[in-house]
Amino acid sequence: MQNAARNYAIVTAAYWGFTLTDGALRMLVLLHFYQLGYSPFTLAFLFLLYEAAGVLANLIGGWLATRYGITRMLTVGLSTQIVGFGLLSMLDPGWTATLSVAWVVLSQGVCGVAKDLTKTASKSAIKVTQAAAKEQNNGQLFKWVAWFTGSKNAMKGVGFFLGGLLLQTLGFQGSLWLMAGLLALVLLGVVTSLPTLMGKSKASKSAKELFAKNAGINGLAAARVVLFGARDVWFVVGVPVFLYSQGWTFTMVGGFLAAWTIGYGLVQALAPQIVRRSADGLSTEVPAARLWSALLAVVPVALAVAVVLEVPHLEWVVVVGLSLFGVAFAVNSSVHSYLVLAYAGSEKAAEDVGFYYAANALGRFFGTLMSGLLYQWGGLLYALLGSAAMLLVCWVVTLYLPEEAA
Repeated sequence: MQNAARNYAIVTAAYWGFTLTDGALRMLVLLHFYQLGYSPFTLAFLFLLYEAAGVLANLIGGWLATRYGITRMLTVGLSTQIVGFGLLSMLDPGWTATLSVAWVVLSQGVCGVAKDLTKTASKSAIKVTQAAAKEQNNGQLFKWVAWFTGSKNAMKGVGFFLGGLLLQTLGFQGSLWLMAGLLALVLLGVVTSLPTLMGKSKASKSAKELFAKNAGINGLAAARVVLFGARDVWFVVGVPVFLYSQGWTFTMVGGFLAAWTIGYGLVQALAPQIVRRSADGLSTEVPAARLWSALLAVVPVALAVAVVLEVPHLEWVVVVGLSLFGVAFAVNSSVHSYLVLAYAGSEKAAEDVGFYYAANALGRFFGTLMSGLLYQWGGLLYALLGSAAMLLVCWVVTLYLPEEAA
């Protein structure tokens, strides 16, 4: 158990370092290109390949982590992020707008691969270390998953602040160099501290075997697509542009998004205290997923009504509403992250997690694309209605989740 806890702590710390720079990167790109006069839809476009690359990276990353070991894939993920930072730092102010956008999209794609390779390897390590401890304690697994996921998202919020600070003090290129150096130190720690073959097992031999997951994982993957699409459909473009249009400064908008992400992460970490746990790990947790999905769907519907009625101080109604959304979303996300590991087998946990987070990346891609389109077509109202529609689908899918392990 002691070695398992040690490995869990090392993986968590490594992912903190990665997430800190990943959050900073998003704010660096948004702020830098916003200052250069790029439109909100173009800003969303800069992240499309970043999200799309994650779909393939999760699928392949899970298979590779099973075949070659989680530590090796964690190393590859960190190294790839350093390469992505290097490519972005080569951006030349003298380039045309088209060339600059293409270069950033390509570089962001590399960083998207890095993010999901690292995330798949890190979350798979939780299942492997818990299994290695020979204590199949679902309560302990839920706590480890919740703390890992919640602290990671809080760190991402800190990264948003860090990105703005670094851009202001060191500039775009200097910030990227500093973050690459930080990740190099994290990479050194991983290489020298974790067992090289941790999580290595017999990988799937065919694409059919790779995709043929059990009913629980398939259902969670479907729910994850629409759950994260429902968040990003307003988070990426809709709400930031809306708040800016209401007279908020960019610093205020960035501060709200950072505070929302940090608060969301803290609630995720507390999810085991909010959701009643069962001895079998599923009989109360699956109904909880259904309940919190239903509660979450109510929020964008209520906000859409407020937009239609043009209630006074609408921007603050939106802020309060999205804060409530963050609480329900955090519990949902934490329960889902636990359930995928509860459904997964320990031998091919990395493949199962990779398949699940490929769906997560697909949801982010779809939400990012629709965030720009829906806001352009119908403003915040359309973005909120799109979110509500996806959450309704998410709730329906959870009705079919099995309450017993396969």
